[in-house]
Amino acid sequence: MKGKKYVDALKKFDKTKQYDIAEAIEKALEVASANFDETLELHVKLGVDPRHADQQVRGVVVLPNGTGKTVRVLVIAKGAKADEAKAAGADFVGAEEYIEKIQKEGWFGFDVMITTPDMMGLVGRMGKLLGPKGLMPNPKSGTVTMDVTKAITDVKAGKVEYRVDKQAICHVIFGKKSFGKDKLLENVTTIMDAIIKAKPASAKGTYLKSVAIATTMGPGIKVAYK
Repeated sequence: MKGKKYVDALKKFDKTKQYDIAEAIEKALEVASANFDETLELHVKLGVDPRHADQQVRGVVVLPNGTGKTVRVLVIAKGAKADEAKAAGADFVGAEEYIEKIQKEGWFGFDVMITTPDMMGLVGRMGKLLGPKGLMPNPKSGTVTMDVTKAITDVKAGKVEYRVDKQAICHVIFGKKSFGKDKLLENVTTIMDAIIKAKPASAKGTYLKSVAIATTMGPGIKVAYK
């Protein structure tokens, strides 16, 4: 059973219509009725087969207006790189002590883990713990790097990752209701441009199968995207 607010929201737009992206954002803001600052999410179904390595769509992009979320960063590093991470504003910095804390205490008080390449031997052992939560550092997402300052700065500034799931859908947050239409439009356009540029050469047929946006508590609104 859907709640009354959700049912009321469905009356404010045409479920069968594909809206221009700017109009879709307006509709999403109109139906966002929760008593908190709802997050907006983009859902893009792609014409790729994620089972094939050459049809993976994955990358990162820094949103021009950030995500509206406070991101807690854990950096696994030693020596000078640990000092650099602290100076760059990482929330937690360490090595074995944090790995033990995660493994033995089940601690996940962070949103992003960044590590230097030399520490991946230790971090890699936590694959089964970090992988399912989407927290495993990866060079492709810029979270395995010697440039920890840039990695931390990008994450804090609003870097988001887009990645196809098993259903060939990318789910990406692009801001908060309080941002207003213009900032949200700028953010979502940045993500869409990146996804379009990331089209694999081996992908055949229609690449953008469907595009929709939704707020945390609201229904999906279809988007016509060319």
